[in-house]
Amino acid sequence: MRIGILGTGTLATALAAAWTRAGHQVTIGGRSPERAELAAAASGARARPLPQVGTDADAILLSVHWAGVADILEAAGAPAGSLAGKPLIDPTNAVEHGIGVLRTQPGRAIAHHVADHAPGAHVVKALHLFPSSLWAAPDSSPPTVAMCGDDPQALELVGSLVRDLGGVPAVLGGLDRARQLEEVAGFVIGLAFAGHDPQSAIPAVPAAAAGSTRP
Repeated sequence: MRIGILGTGTLATALAAAWTRAGHQVTIGGRSPERAELAAAASGARARPLPQVGTDADAILLSVHWAGVADILEAAGAPAGSLAGKPLIDPTNAVEHGIGVLRTQPGRAIAHHVADHAPGAHVVKALHLFPSSLWAAPDSSPPTVAMCGDDPQALELVGSLVRDLGGVPAVLGGLDRARQLEEVAGFVIGLAFAGHDPQSAIPAVPAAAAGSTRP
């Protein structure tokens, strides 16, 4: 598959390397061509100018700080429709550092902000809960990657890319669930910075037991 990555940070580089190892063709671009070249060299991807990253890609990963979402999508031509019809993976966490409070408007998710700036793209919220180090060196226990989106084909494609990373995709519904997923990230970040293990705050409920509560 051809994957375009908008962003050159640690998560972008780790995912680019993991997908390259899985046999995908990955291109990466950022606002700094020099950083894009470094990220490409570190991951085995190919650096391209931002307007070209999504040109022939089967899927796009947006991996930048939440405050830079609009700028990099504009540089990639997304407001003009350059990403229309393509799965656009959003792992962004718009949270206050160290506290975990969401910085988006009430009832809105950063995923909705992404969709606003990329008309026609099939936004899928995914890969926002785990650090880049997990994908750089996956352990023996595959992580469950909660995700949501409105387009079934985009969800299926992103799910296959999650499996290639060593994860297990779990679709929780449409993009209207994105705010909930982002609140979970804020919950995890807040506990971690307060010195608590977030896993200890989540009850271990077997999947079968959870299913048995349904009518």
